[in-house]
Amino acid sequence: MEKSIHYIPAGVCSQAIDITVEDGIVKEVYFEGGCHGNLQGISLLVKGMKIGEVINRLEGIHCGYKNTSCPDQFAKALRILEQK
Repeated sequence: MEKSIHYIPAGVCSQAIDITVEDGIVKEVYFEGGCHGNLQGISLLVKGMKIGEVINRLEGIHCGYKNTSCPDQFAKALRILEQK
């Protein structure tokens, strides 16, 4: 079953994260704004991974002095999507 979310992150440079998963596997990820090269790399690296594995790897990452990061916000969006 395919699920998707348009997530508006808080406290980071990216303005939106669009995620599509199918049967618990990350299918597509698109970050709007933020550090384009890094976020494009993350999007490609997580493609094909299980949601839980992505959350375990990215949750809790901080960006400089911030209490969150784009990867952490991505993990939060996946948690929401997981519960849909």
